[in-house]
Amino acid sequence: MKEKFRTVDTISFLDTLCEVLQTSDMVSLLVSGNSMAPFLVHRRDMVYLSAVTRPLKKGDLVLYRRDSGAYVLHRIAREEKAGYTMVGDAQTQLEPGIRLDQIRALVVAAERKGRRQQPGSFWWEFFEKIWIRIVPLRPLCFKVYGLFKRPGGKKV
Repeated sequence: MKEKFRTVDTISFLDTLCEVLQTSDMVSLLVSGNSMAPFLVHRRDMVYLSAVTRPLKKGDLVLYRRDSGAYVLHRIAREEKAGYTMVGDAQTQLEPGIRLDQIRALVVAAERKGRRQQPGSFWWEFFEKIWIRIVPLRPLCFKVYGLFKRPGGKKV
């Protein structure tokens, strides 16, 4: 069966989703964008969001809203006095100055390549605890990974 996608205003949709989180334990969201690759892939993977009910830490994956109004799903790279510094898994450029009041939700699980990932699973722990600590080495990792892919995107 062919999947149907419907285009909606992203900000309005995510505003509503964040409101729903106030009365729900968890909501799911299809990933859009490439900043969280290789952990999460655009329109392939899904995240499960919950309200933030615990102190946040380095490696946590959160949904936040920039002052510009844009919603972003990135990891906490470090905690600072003024807030948090964020980074996507596909990025090396850090984004400092994200305040706690901008963070709308915490990712508590993900569906990656059709398989559930959550705290304790290999890929979850790898990206939360190791990948977040090697941000400067990511370009080299992507080059090495590229050596093991055939033309057309298939792994050898």
